[in-house]
Amino acid sequence: MSENFKGFIYDKDADGIVTLTMDMAGPVNAMNADFRAAIEWLADRLEAEEGLTGVVITSGKSTFFAGGDIKEMAQARAADAGQWFEIIERMKAQLRRIEKLPVPIAAAINGAALGGGLEICLACNYRVAWNSSKVAIGLPEVTLGLLPGSGGVVRSIHMLGLEKALPLILEGTRLAPAKARESGLVDALVDDLEELLPAAKAWVKANPDAGLKPWDKKGYAMRDSIYDPRVTGLLSAASPQYFAKTRGLLPAPARILSLAHDAVCVDFDAALRIETRSLVELMLSPVCKNLINSTFLQMNRINSGASRPRDIGKTSVSRVGILGAGMMGQGIAYACAMAGIETVLKDVSLQAAEKGRAYTDSLLTKRLAKGSLTEEQKAVILARIKATADNADLRGCDLIVEAVFESIDLKKKVIQETESLLAEGGVFGSNTSTLPITLLAGASRRPENFIGVHFFSPVDKMPLVEIICGKQTSEATLAKAYDFARQIGKTPIVVNDSLGFFTSRVFGTYLDEGCRLLVEGLDPIFIDNMGRLVGMPVGPLTVFDEVSLELNRKVAETQRQLGIYGSRSDSSVAVEVAERLTMEFGRGGRHHGGGFYEYPAGGPKLIWPGLYELYRKHDVGIDAGDAKDRLLFRQVVEALKCLQEGVLRSVPEGNIGSLMGIGAPVWTGGFIQFVNTYGLQRFIDRCDELASRYGERFKAPGIVAEKLAAGEVFE
Repeated sequence: MSENFKGFIYDKDADGIVTLTMDMAGPVNAMNADFRAAIEWLADRLEAEEGLTGVVITSGKSTFFAGGDIKEMAQARAADAGQWFEIIERMKAQLRRIEKLPVPIAAAINGAALGGGLEICLACNYRVAWNSSKVAIGLPEVTLGLLPGSGGVVRSIHMLGLEKALPLILEGTRLAPAKARESGLVDALVDDLEELLPAAKAWVKANPDAGLKPWDKKGYAMRDSIYDPRVTGLLSAASPQYFAKTRGLLPAPARILSLAHDAVCVDFDAALRIETRSLVELMLSPVCKNLINSTFLQMNRINSGASRPRDIGKTSVSRVGILGAGMMGQGIAYACAMAGIETVLKDVSLQAAEKGRAYTDSLLTKRLAKGSLTEEQKAVILARIKATADNADLRGCDLIVEAVFESIDLKKKVIQETESLLAEGGVFGSNTSTLPITLLAGASRRPENFIGVHFFSPVDKMPLVEIICGKQTSEATLAKAYDFARQIGKTPIVVNDSLGFFTSRVFGTYLDEGCRLLVEGLDPIFIDNMGRLVGMPVGPLTVFDEVSLELNRKVAETQRQLGIYGSRSDSSVAVEVAERLTMEFGRGGRHHGGGFYEYPAGGPKLIWPGLYELYRKHDVGIDAGDAKDRLLFRQVVEALKCLQEGVLRSVPEGNIGSLMGIGAPVWTGGFIQFVNTYGLQRFIDRCDELASRYGERFKAPGIVAEKLAAGEVFE
């Protein structure tokens, strides 16, 4: 007879095996208040069950279990620390009661088991999973600034040993079923979903004495000992390794390593208690709040279509044309072909177009070598790309994306030559990174069908697309561009037209502030180090070399010709430095033989000595704290200006755009979210300090004071 308590469906068969099917209210199973009540009910029910011979735990959802209730965690406050400690401890106590039952317990994993879902499975004696691409196994809590706090750290270390467990926990790796079995997180796989429950029950019947875990048996000794030189060496090496990755800005990896040390020093239950304390500490940290708010809650809002027009039906692209087979065009072609879209890659010569197509061939060859692709699949994907020098081959495309050089005249020329070849209702997109879409749309006969579709390099790795609406861009065109971005697996943010839009405009301030520090006399190596220490992927001078000083100079030249230079943001010092280094010294950046740095063959990059002669001064009077804040706050202020001016349509798009398109420090949760946990008044005060010392560009935009007066934060 079946029982149902808060979505926990309890069935006992004639063999004495209880099948517990989790099918809680809502789209997924989650560790919320209902779960905490249900898991306690389950522990009581199983302990009282007469004739119990085993338990199988499975899910009634397509996802096995989604993990902790992230929204609930996001609302936790410091004053709630003691309460949260008790809540988590009580829930974990129920898992321990179930784990200690003297009968075998199997988890039948029919969908993704990530975080808390896997932690439930780890409390079982056996785990069998459906061998499907719909199943993912892992402990990804570190990506949200957390750790697996429902027994995940302690159980995985006891089960797998430190050497295998630590990388899985510290990197938050999501494993396919086969990889999960290799790792030891899963014991067996079935190829057919219908075989899953029978396989779990068969194991239970065949292993009646498998009930107690090793750590609950008398005489248990953990495989890893703190007195083992191999263990101490592993922990000693891991600390500096992960500090180098996080630069000390993300507390979760350090806390996980500390807990790992404790887990091999104390008994199992004491380690679980330390694990709870560590989780609560991280839950209440600003970094965790930032990551949960931006990379989970706001990311879900964006990917679920919050910025897409709601009253327009979903569309898809079946044939796309790409103008320009250079670095950007070839990357866009690869993304389209991988998504199953027929792609026409057009350049001025067939040779250039074929070279762009060869880029996809090279990427597919790498996937083939890794075993993630077959020869047949590679051939099918590559066949989707037609390389051509003939505009006529673009006829009938649903979408054409121009990815030619950042020249207004060239872009207008290709628009006028190819727009008429679009299918009826087709959309023309520009991959420009700086030129206003409304200006480019002046060359279009259908400006309502014209939109900015700004990709980031390298396209095959960068997950963001910045969609820019011109003054005449229609809602239908926006919907089509948004759907296209999702179709090729990208996250789209939607912004309004502006010189540099959002990402390029804010990114330009990072380059500019780095150049200002250089002109003021700071050591260029110090400047780049300050950028990295604040959490940017690379320093401002290094990245300026990568994106090209020569390109920056040419863009500024184009903007001056159009009369729009400096109309939106002040990045004048970066332009002045770029013009001086390129025109006087022929130093256009890395791909032009060198810029701020020299790049000797086979060796590490070196600062170009001429920089010291041109700019280096002593006793500058700028300390590390100010240098770091200047590089960070300059970008935050510009992001807030974009929000205030309506370039940004929403706070989530500012946060996700800055994280995924600009490389905002992960710990901030994005440039606008950073202000929330820094404190609005504190932010205004620090901006005033920086403005008084270094210039009005650091003054906090009025929108911050408005939020403060209203008692609100940026959401």
